[in-house]
Amino acid sequence: MRLRFSVPLLAGIALASSLHAQEAAKIKGVVELFTAQGCASCPPADAAFRKLIRQGDVVALAYHVDYWNYLGWNDTMANKENTARQYAYARTLGRSGVYTPQAIINGRDHMNGADLNAINIKLDTFQRAGEGLTVPVSASTKDDELSIKIGAGQGKANVVIVYFDKEQMVAPKGGENNGQQIAYMHAVSDVETVGMWDGRAMNVVLPANVLTKAGRRGLAVLLQSSSSSGDPSAIIGATVLTVGSDG
Repeated sequence: MRLRFSVPLLAGIALASSLHAQEAAKIKGVVELFTAQGCASCPPADAAFRKLIRQGDVVALAYHVDYWNYLGWNDTMANKENTARQYAYARTLGRSGVYTPQAIINGRDHMNGADLNAINIKLDTFQRAGEGLTVPVSASTKDDELSIKIGAGQGKANVVIVYFDKEQMVAPKGGENNGQQIAYMHAVSDVETVGMWDGRAMNVVLPANVLTKAGRRGLAVLLQSSSSSGDPSAIIGATVLTVGSDG
């Protein structure tokens, strides 16, 4: 199966020399951190998240939520869609509420986002139990195309693209972190579903310029199942492309 999406192309795309893809065999899981610039408990999780990225064996994505803005600092990376995704996970996991810093592991479980050791233990446990990334997913660029290849497997899932931005230093001037200077990495700027997988191998082709918009540093491809109510659930395949190095 091959899906092609028609989106206007930009001239002068030259990503090949600076585009880096993590090998699918190296990636042991996906960690989605829900964080906020106005949350006093979040800087330790943001620091742990940086270490997680540097490990090189995890797809790591940071979703800034907007419900801490009431304390007087509007998170510069937050949006209502990120908050909605966190609440959707809460429904999937049978929780009545949300918190920060929260790490969602493979779409299957949650824990304190500052506990790097526990996150890695959970990833390894899922991998041993066959609840890791069981379907091969790869992505590459050639000329003006971004090609996503998904292998065969069992079940059905959505092909989800998560775009994230470059590393940014932020000095909140309000909220619980007022006066600090904090480095944020892989902050999610957009999420879109670009296809559906039915267990058969498939290709999805996008214009390569999706990585050139608004300072985007890269994208992750998630093969993610849904709950019976349509909320995000288990992630069974993933890969990531980044522009430049992760510092």
